[in-house]
Amino acid sequence: MKARNTGFSLVEVLIALVVMSVGMLGIAGLYVQSLQAGRTSMFRHHAVTIAGDVADRIRANPTAGIAYTAAVGADNNCIAGGIDCNPVQMASTDILLWKNQAAGALPTGDVAIVFNNGVVPPTYQITVSWTEPGETPTYIITIPVLGF
Repeated sequence: MKARNTGFSLVEVLIALVVMSVGMLGIAGLYVQSLQAGRTSMFRHHAVTIAGDVADRIRANPTAGIAYTAAVGADNNCIAGGIDCNPVQMASTDILLWKNQAAGALPTGDVAIVFNNGVVPPTYQITVSWTEPGETPTYIITIPVLGF
C-alpha cells in the first residue's frame, strides 16, 4: 500500500487568503466610516453648544436688537476691561467671542444672525455653519427675545 500525503494544497491556502483579505477590507471600511461619523458627531455637538452660547448672550442683552446681526465684532473690553459698555458695544464683543469660538471649534466655522423685529416678541435666527468633506452642514435655531 502506498502512503498518501494529506493536508492543504496551495490552491486551498490561496483561496483562504483571498476570503480573509476581503473580510479584512470590509472591517477596515467600517472602521473608516465610524471615524467619519464620530468626527461629524463631534462637530454637530460643538455647533449646538455654540448656538446655545449665542442664544444665552443674546438673552442676556435683549435691548441690542439689530446690533447682533453685524458680520464682525470688536473687543470693547466689556468683559475683562472693567468698562461699563452699552448694549451695542456688548453685542460687538459677543460677536467677536462667538466668531472666535466657532473658528476654533469647527473647520471654517461661522455664526450668522438674522433679527426679525416684525413679530412679537422679536426673534433671532442663529445659524452655525462649518465645512466637512463634500458638504457644508448648518445648525439653525430661532429664539424669541423678551424684554426688547
